[in-house]
Amino acid sequence: MDSNILPIVMTLVGLLSLSSVITWRLGRRKMNQQSRETIVNLRERVNSWWVMLGVFLLVLWAGPLASVVMFAGVSFFALREYLTLLPTRQADHKSLFWAFFVILPAHYVLVAIEWYGLSSIFIPVYAFVFLPFRRVLAGETDDFLASVARLQWGLLVCVYFISHLPMIYQIPVVGLKGENGILLLFLVICAQASDVLQYVWGKSLGKRKIAPKVSPHKTVAGTVGGIGTTVLLGTAMSGLTPFDVWEAGIIALIVCLAGFFGGLVMSAIKRDLGAKDWGNSIPGHGGFMDRVDSLCFAAPLYFHIINFFFSEGIGNRPSPEVWERLPWLGGF
Repeated sequence: MDSNILPIVMTLVGLLSLSSVITWRLGRRKMNQQSRETIVNLRERVNSWWVMLGVFLLVLWAGPLASVVMFAGVSFFALREYLTLLPTRQADHKSLFWAFFVILPAHYVLVAIEWYGLSSIFIPVYAFVFLPFRRVLAGETDDFLASVARLQWGLLVCVYFISHLPMIYQIPVVGLKGENGILLLFLVICAQASDVLQYVWGKSLGKRKIAPKVSPHKTVAGTVGGIGTTVLLGTAMSGLTPFDVWEAGIIALIVCLAGFFGGLVMSAIKRDLGAKDWGNSIPGHGGFMDRVDSLCFAAPLYFHIINFFFSEGIGNRPSPEVWERLPWLGGF
């Protein structure tokens, strides 16, 4: 694990420990039923954060291949939650099989072997073209365009966008010497901290709603306060990254804005489908998509900003060293 990550890890552990103590103390007070339910929800959120932090730190310690495996799992469950809420027909089932058990794993294999030239176009080009071909063989034209578009959209957001997170390890950033874990941690902290701080600021000062029909809990004060505080946080982390102070602040702002609008987009889809959460896999948070919706939209932007402005550029084909690290894929 990159030595620069240790100070951030200790800070996160300290904040979560403080949150656990505060939650425990609040739970011992006498309160009405509504307040008690709020504390129970808060305790579930904090406990879930401990688990998510532990898994994420384990992945950072294990390295690039572990991150590919973890985010492939996140993509699988996120896509499952997304498609579970959608109306499907018998004619869609074979297309769904291809999406889950062929396209998704094939894409992450391309990411694992660092074949950027193909992984960057596999879903948005080849899968995009293949899915309507496969769907039309079912011989049913009812709801054809909508069903294909829904599946294409799901693969793009839940698989292609999320896969940019482990791909951050592949960027040859000048001066980092391959220790890209700090870049991944910077993105995740900015995206998740923005969500949490928008919630805190909104509960404390928020009155005016931004998009009450889409996300009734998002307020102007919450959004401005949360994003502003996260930009300051990102700026404070600049010394641990290859960014200078201004670069870190601008990148944090872009991540926050992309995450904010991404969250609104996914909330609009949930409202359209008549759902409050994408699932209940993570106690206190909802489903996987409820936790990574902001990351889905921020990750591709962040990846390309780093690749364009801070690196020597990723090659179109995997380097020979990749095959040495992945002998089990040597005959692929």
